Amino acid sequence: MRRTISSLFDSRSEATSAVAELRAAGIDGADISMVSNNASGDYVENSATDSASDAATGAGVGAVVGGVGGLLTGLGLMAIPGVGPVVAAGWFAATAAGAATGAVVGGATGGLVGAMTDHGIERDDAQVFAEGVRRGGTLVTVSVNDADMETARNILRRGSVDIQSRADAYRNDGWAGFDESAPAYTTDQIRAEQSRYPRPNDL
Repeated sequence: MRRTISSLFDSRSEATSAVAELRAAGIDGADISMVSNNASGDYVENSATDSASDAATGAGVGAVVGGVGGLLTGLGLMAIPGVGPVVAAGWFAATAAGAATGAVVGGATGGLVGAMTDHGIERDDAQVFAEGVRRGGTLVTVSVNDADMETARNILRRGSVDIQSRADAYRNDGWAGFDESAPAYTTDQIRAEQSRYPRPNDL
């Protein structure tokens, strides 16, 4: 039996480190995916190669996203309703692309939340994950068999957000759930939001 495990990271570098650890543990890159906020415009589409590139250096997006391009397939840029611009990689990227165009299978749920629930993520968690990406975070999702579940869970736990505590923080500010019609966060809003939460390495 396969299970889907997801973790939200405030830091993209911590998320990509987790992806590298998952691969080092023997988990197939085809079973791992990442969706990361790109409101800063760090990555742009290279029309010459049809691949995402770093706006500052012209390096391939895989090179600048912690080497994820060498670990996962299907890197791309898209805009998702309620989230804004993202860079995505891996099997979930195709689903996220469907969310961007409204083509996700899932009926009433739809969008990014629907894409997650279609892959086995609990709806309440999916709402927090989507909101976390909207506010500047990076979501790593892995599909594993029972034998690899504990390994994947331990890797994704390190450096990731406590999803229940983050949900409580959002709700204390009046958040009632992920809203696809909400405007995307600006870079200034993302900086202000992420300054509220200490990094694990800062504790």
